[in-house]
Formats: sequence, C-alpha cells, structure tokens
Amino acid sequence: MSTVEINAKDVKALRDRTGAGMMDCKAALQEASGDVDKAIEILRVKGQAQAAKRGERVASEGAVGSYIHSTGKIGVLVEVDCETDFVARNDDFKDFVREVALHIAAANPQVVTEDEVPEELKESETRIYEEQAADKPEQARPKIVEGRWRKWLEENVLHNQEHVNKDKHDGKTIEQLRAELAAKTGENIVIRRFTRYQVGEE
Repeated sequence: MSTVEINAKDVKALRDRTGAGMMDCKAALQEASGDVDKAIEILRVKGQAQAAKRGERVASEGAVGSYIHSTGKIGVLVEVDCETDFVARNDDFKDFVREVALHIAAANPQVVTEDEVPEELKESETRIYEEQAADKPEQARPKIVEGRWRKWLEENVLHNQEHVNKDKHDGKTIEQLRAELAAKTGENIVIRRFTRYQVGEE
C-alpha cells in the first residue's frame, strides 16, 4: 500500500481545526490520502477530534506557572492559555500548568511545538545524520536520517516529550496530556511559551 506524503503544514492545519494530536492528525491524513474533510471524519469516528471549532477559538485566559528546583539552580516560567477564567481557576488546569513547569525544568525542551523548530536547524541536523549514515546501504539512509530526526524532535520539542514522571502519567506525552485536558474542559488549551533558567547558563 503506497502512503501519501503528508507535509507538516497540512498536519498543523488539521490540528488547528480539530484539536487532535499531531501524530493522530498525520495518521488520519495518510488514511484519507490527504483529503482533509475525510481525515476530520476519521478523527471524529475515533473520538480524537474535539469540536472542529475549538481549535479556532481564542485562548485569551490562562495562567503563568512557575517551578523552582529544590537546589535553587533551575527555574521555569510557563504560560498556558485557555478560553475562560472559569477553566483557568479549575484545579485540573492548575495541576497541568504545574506539571508542565516541573517537566520543563527536568527535560529542558528547546521549543513548544514542531512548527517552532527553525528550518536551518533541521537542515543542519539532517546533514549531520546523512554524514553519519554514509557507511550504511544507500536505500537504508533516508530511513536512518528520518529516524534520527524523529528522535531529536522527541527529545527537544515539548509537545513530543513524554512527561518525566512516567509512572504518574502512564508514559504520555505533553501533547497527549494537553489534548486530554482540552477534551475534559471543552476548551482550547494552548501551551503558549516558556522560559527555563539554569544557574551558569546563558
């Protein structure tokens, strides 16, 4: 079965419309051979799409959470937005903000989403992986490069990282936890930005 090449822009557009996770959107688009309307149907059937309009609603409420490590050498500020003050004051929302701040302190992500990864960084990393795979059979190289890039994204993109407290969160990624909270609250939940401070680092 030939798989259709799905680009990141289409995945993001579908995610914005449905609120489903990146990987779920990509899988749905592949299953639908790139047809967006069909992909939305697939996500709805699987229960992964929240109300299609949710992703378009403005998340202008929320909270800034903080976490200072017990050593006093690492600190994090993170902004997580929602749509209403009611949800911003909800315990589940406040817990999520705390858990994200704690995770950022431990995991040190570089960006919130894949879309924020600079193109030139992807190009330079890809060049390194291609050089590293130069001694492998030619037909295997693209897969090796792709695998190593996916691994980089898992390690450096906040949404793609598994929460550091694997036992508490069943090995779920930050994006999966965000999507669960969005489904539970019925609101668009957005991790807007974060800053991580570490003593001695620029």
